[in-house]
Amino acid sequence: MKTTRVVIAGGGFAGLYAAMHFEKRLARRADVEVTLISRENFILFTPMLHEVAAGDLYPGDIVNPLRRILRHVKVVEADVQAIDLNLRRVHCVGGVAEHELEFEFDHLLLTLGSETNFFNMDGVRDWAVTMKNLADTSLLRNRMVALLEEAVFHTDDEARRELLTFVTAGGGFSGTETTGAVNDFVRETVRYYPQLREELIRVVVVHPGNFLLPELGEELGRYAEGKLRQRKVEVIKGARVASYDGLVVTLSDGTSIPARTLIWTAGVKPSPVIASLPCEKERGRLLVSEYLAVTGVPGLWAAGDCAAVPILNTENFHPPTAQHGLREGVAVAKNIEAMILDRSLKPFRFKMLGQLASIGHRSGVAMVFGIKFSGFIAWCFWRSVYLMKLPRLAKKLRVMASWTLDIFFGQEIEQTISVRDVEDLSAQLARVRARIKLAKSTSAASGLVNSGHDQAN
Repeated sequence: MKTTRVVIAGGGFAGLYAAMHFEKRLARRADVEVTLISRENFILFTPMLHEVAAGDLYPGDIVNPLRRILRHVKVVEADVQAIDLNLRRVHCVGGVAEHELEFEFDHLLLTLGSETNFFNMDGVRDWAVTMKNLADTSLLRNRMVALLEEAVFHTDDEARRELLTFVTAGGGFSGTETTGAVNDFVRETVRYYPQLREELIRVVVVHPGNFLLPELGEELGRYAEGKLRQRKVEVIKGARVASYDGLVVTLSDGTSIPARTLIWTAGVKPSPVIASLPCEKERGRLLVSEYLAVTGVPGLWAAGDCAAVPILNTENFHPPTAQHGLREGVAVAKNIEAMILDRSLKPFRFKMLGQLASIGHRSGVAMVFGIKFSGFIAWCFWRSVYLMKLPRLAKKLRVMASWTLDIFFGQEIEQTISVRDVEDLSAQLARVRARIKLAKSTSAASGLVNSGHDQAN
């Protein structure tokens, strides 16, 4: 009996929801093998990343282990390196020892998401803090605490201001929400440092457009700007970050801002694996049909941030948001199932339900079914909607508990990751990899000696 091999490359929203559909419909069949390849062994609930940075939630609150969700789909923690469309194989590297893995496929679903785009600015790449994964937010929160501790050792106000200046590049959803969270955290935490004053704190958001949150329209964007300004956030519009050397942020209009922290949320780009594929693309994303199939390559599908999914009867494409990604994942899984079972395919149809943003200090903005509202009600609605979307009941309860405790007791300010911890971990990882490399070289040398003996005999 021939086994149909379905490989999903990427464990984000689109990849997980596709795998969950296969879990129910195909993964139990003896003639179908479904494999999910993910860089991490968990699904990260990205809409709540800024809440971890603000200390409202712990990192473990917004992640769910893939192996607890998928029991029949094969889960492999590895990094996709390349895809051979001719041989129909996916090349990966996994584990500390960087094991080389290969997976053959009959159907390949690409849900590799996106990566941070630094626009070839090496200084920004080297020194900026990003907001793409769980480590980024955890490190940002620990960084804020570390800078407050460092500022205590200085007596010069200028040095303290430089340490306590936080600049965010980009005023979209991620940038605005992160700015609000950072501003709340540092201003509420500084009261525990008697040597410091709130006047030393400077939080800046730099946005190239005329108003923040352009996805929500000018009215809500200007409301968000007003709320941030009330909370003493500086909003610089019509400029971009031009360079950063770890000490000074230089803007495109010539403005210089001394700061030890630049939070980069100014752009994303598809995975390099996607860029290397000889397929038609739309602004770097794989161009797919209304069925989410990549044109010209049978058995190749794409969804999520790495796919340009057309809106039916228009020349536009669906935006790369979480609500689109998870629905694209389910739709493409149904079409792959239909292809395997020789049924007709169905085009992807979805109209955006709405968009929400939390802007800090229990305030938010929202546009749902075309209706715009803001303030405390929007913030409560934001929390309610994303709490419902968070996978697994156990995580929902933990998040509810964290939010409740935060209301009564405030945020915690412990530094869970120090520079010393990072140095120790890096040194340990270097020793492990050196041992593995030595073992491989010894094994290879032994093989050559044995081969020489065999030839002599």
